[in-house]
Amino acid sequence: MTNQKSITSNSRLKQDYIRLKKDPVPYISAEPLPSNILEWHYVIRGPEDSLYAGGYYHGCLLFSKDFPFKPPSIYMYTPNGRFKTNKRLCLSISDFHPDTWNPAWSISTILTGLLSFMLETTPTLGSCESTLIEKRRFADQSLEFNLKNEIFVELFPDIVEEIKQRLQKVKEARETNNNKIKENGGTAKNESATGETDAENANNAAVQSGWHSLTTNVILFILFLIFALIVNHILKTMND
Repeated sequence: MTNQKSITSNSRLKQDYIRLKKDPVPYISAEPLPSNILEWHYVIRGPEDSLYAGGYYHGCLLFSKDFPFKPPSIYMYTPNGRFKTNKRLCLSISDFHPDTWNPAWSISTILTGLLSFMLETTPTLGSCESTLIEKRRFADQSLEFNLKNEIFVELFPDIVEEIKQRLQKVKEARETNNNKIKENGGTAKNESATGETDAENANNAAVQSGWHSLTTNVILFILFLIFALIVNHILKTMND
């Protein structure tokens, strides 16, 4: 019986692999381990209009020999701000919910559901909360982070090359900026930094102006009260 289950799961996974290659899931690449077809690794490219734009998020699907009658375990390895790393994720398409699993669902269905849930904010076991700034930082850091993972490098050579090219462009941009700073005697600033400084100065000026105006109004009000008290005292004395 066990051998028969293994044959069934292997056959189904191979069929899913063929379908996935013919009709890839947008933003996602997936490959099984050459030595174990029950262990699949995926990479999600953050969609351009999402909080994860520019990031590469690596994780894995662990199938049992009972697939497709039982759902896989789902893990995320790359820090991302949405899911905890190296933890089983509780999704309707994962082994946390065998009661909602449909044997007709394929690997493409699983990956599509995973991406959809990643782009949501619904909390679940294995999810986490983070700010927009943290998500952007994770996206930037994901490039070098994934290159340190041997399985990632082995299974996704095209993505590795893509990441290396992006890192090279970043390096060249930094070197160009540093050279400009040296040429200008250390006074050059990149546009974003200058913009942030100008905005901060403007904000500080507005705050200071606001406080100055408030202080002036308070002083004038106090002087008015004193004047009113003096006048009232004089009038009262004259009446007496």
